[in-house]
Amino acid sequence: MREQLTSVPHPTALTSAEHIRRRAVRGRFNPGGLAAMLFLVVCTLYFLTPFFWLVVTATKAPRDLETTFGLWFGPHFDLIANLQRIFVIDNGIFAQWLLNTLFYAGGGALIGTALASMTGYALSKFTFPGRTFIFSIILGAVLVPATTLALPLFLMMSSVNMTNTYWSVFLPGIVSPFGVYLSRIYATAAVPNELLEAARVDGAGEFHIFATIAVRLMGPALATIFLFQLVTIWNNYFLPLIMLDNAKLFPLTVGLSNWGSPILVVPGALVSTIPLLIGCVLLQRYWRVGLGTGSVKG
Repeated sequence: MREQLTSVPHPTALTSAEHIRRRAVRGRFNPGGLAAMLFLVVCTLYFLTPFFWLVVTATKAPRDLETTFGLWFGPHFDLIANLQRIFVIDNGIFAQWLLNTLFYAGGGALIGTALASMTGYALSKFTFPGRTFIFSIILGAVLVPATTLALPLFLMMSSVNMTNTYWSVFLPGIVSPFGVYLSRIYATAAVPNELLEAARVDGAGEFHIFATIAVRLMGPALATIFLFQLVTIWNNYFLPLIMLDNAKLFPLTVGLSNWGSPILVVPGALVSTIPLLIGCVLLQRYWRVGLGTGSVKG
C-alpha cells in the first residue's frame, strides 16, 4: 500500500506536464489555422479597399484625380475644400438630400423594425387560423427582388396621387418581410412560453408583456433588423428614381447620381457612409450581448 502511494505522481507535476504538453501542441504548425487566417485577411482587404479608395479620392484636388495613383493620397490635401464644395453647390441641396435620406432610412427602419417585431412575435406566440399560411406568404415575399416591386408600387401610388411625395418612398420602406421572418424565428427560440404565462398570471396585458419582456429578449434580432432595413433603404436607388421628380425630395443615392462630377460625387459618397458606420458601431453591443447570452444558455 505504501509503495502504491509513493508511485502516484504529485498533482503539481501532472499539471506542469500537461501545461508543457499543451504549449507544445499550440506551438506546432497548423495549416488549417494559417489558411483560415489568410482567407480572413483577403476578405478584409477585399471589403476595405473600396472604402479606402473613397477616403483617399475624397482628399484629392480636382487636378490630382487623373494624374495620381488611385489608392494613395495626392500632393494636395483638399478634403475640407471638397466637403465645403458639396455643401454650398446648388444652394446647399446636398444637406437637404442628407436630411431626406435620414428621414427615409431612419424613420423607415425604426417603424419597420417595430412592425416586423410585433408581427413575428404574434406569429410565434399566438395560435390562430391561417398562421402557417400567412408565414409562408411572408417567407415567399423574402425571395422577391425589390426591383420587381418598384413598378407595381409606382402604379399604386399614382392611383392615390402620392407620387413625387415623401410618402411614396417612406411607406414602402416600413415593410420588411425578412424582419418578420427573423423576428418569428428569434422569438420562438429566445422568449420562453413559461415566462409569458407567468406574466399573464400576474395580470399583465399582452402588449405590456411584449414591450417589457419580449422586446428585451429579442434585442439582438431587433438590432439586426433595424440595421438591415437602414442599409437597404439608405442604398435604395430605383424606387425613389421612378417615384420622385422634385430634386428637393431626392435621397442621396439619386441626388449624387445627378451631379455626375467625381469631385462632387466622391466626397458626397464619403459623407453618406458616415451614418451607416455610426449605426454599426452603436448597434454592435446588442450582438455581443446576444452572443454572450447564447453561450451561457448553451
